[in-house]
Amino acid sequence: MEFHDVLRVRILHKPGYLAKLCAAVADVGAMIGDIETVATGGDNSVRDITLEAKDEQTIDRVVEKIKSIAGLDVLSRVDRVFDRHRGGKIQVKSRVPLEKIADLRQIYTPGVARVCRAIQKEPALSRELTWAGRTVAICTNGTRVLGLGDIGVLASLPVMEGKAVLYDRCIGLSAVPILVEAKDAPTFIATVERIAKSFGGIHLEDISAPECFEIEAELDRRLDIPVMHDDRHGTAVAALAAIMGACAQLGRPLERQTIGQIGLGAAGFGIACLARKARAKAVLATDPDPLAQTHADANGIEIADFETVMARADIVVAATGRPGLIGSEMIRKGQVVFALTNPEPEIQPQVALRAGAAFAADGASVNNVLAFPGIFLGALSCGARTISTVMKLAAAQAIVKLTRQSELVPDPLDPAVHRAVATAVAGAARGEGLDRPDRVPPGLTLR
Repeated sequence: MEFHDVLRVRILHKPGYLAKLCAAVADVGAMIGDIETVATGGDNSVRDITLEAKDEQTIDRVVEKIKSIAGLDVLSRVDRVFDRHRGGKIQVKSRVPLEKIADLRQIYTPGVARVCRAIQKEPALSRELTWAGRTVAICTNGTRVLGLGDIGVLASLPVMEGKAVLYDRCIGLSAVPILVEAKDAPTFIATVERIAKSFGGIHLEDISAPECFEIEAELDRRLDIPVMHDDRHGTAVAALAAIMGACAQLGRPLERQTIGQIGLGAAGFGIACLARKARAKAVLATDPDPLAQTHADANGIEIADFETVMARADIVVAATGRPGLIGSEMIRKGQVVFALTNPEPEIQPQVALRAGAAFAADGASVNNVLAFPGIFLGALSCGARTISTVMKLAAAQAIVKLTRQSELVPDPLDPAVHRAVATAVAGAARGEGLDRPDRVPPGLTLR
């Protein structure tokens, strides 16, 4: 986990004092990001110094070190991460003007009554005349948040807000966090079912296994809109794209590669299943949970112990929630290693590379943000009721096509990536006959 703080420092405006500050930061084991001059004049200059450190205590030591040097003084300290979250990361804003009384009468009473009656007569008009057709509900109970575990539904809200920002930034869809205070599947399912008419799709997030499997399956059965558990399917698509990208760069066809999946929670099980559907030579997995083993075996995934997976797999994918699980001595020369637990991976990529891995990456690089925005836009743009395996495979292939030779995956903030994923997903849905053109909101059709 990285800490990014900004120190505002007053520096004696003479040669060598900025160098003293830089040396103080290095001596403590932190790094400098940006340096921005705030003011200069007289005997002093004021600069904002962005620090990068592994923990808060390291930054504390930097502050004390700087204060101990004559000619340097720390004026303020801002935690950049907390500062970005202050007040929340999202808001609801109007898409229409409200400047005159005429505007008020059109968007609210009395004009809105005409729209209400029209939807009452023809419910399908809600997709055209409200946000329902182009808005996603991000639903969670906070039982499996990142690598932090069951931290509670309220503590999960910053993650859900972050997902909503990504929907807006990447593909222009609105997304709303919905916190469901229910750990049991029946209550969660019933709650989401009752609010589903407000939305065009249901994005399930950070729900622990095995409840997540029942929740997704039952909501997909009950609702007439696409439902996807992002930890399971979004992560699987991103991981498969990385696997396929590594295979392409190494000249190793996926059909000849053995995939080793360590951990069979929501993400791990999704990755293993999708790799099998993508026709990897073999998929073997390890997990101490007997229920997870049974679930995997029923889906054609070979169960083995941890050591066997590491010894046999050409490509290792870990999603265990256990930082540092994989030792460098376990890495074989030429192996591909994706350690996806956030915020701390099972093995640091640089450690795996030094141990002989041909490729290595963590969850910050192989991130489900590459997949879920485009998948949902693709589904909504063709009116699909469900998100199929073929649609997910199409999403992974679209990501690979946009990956440059020197990269493992493309830039997750490149709108062209998400547009390509959406177009591929919509095309796959049409190819399977899953599209429903009469249910596409205005302006959302992709070709």
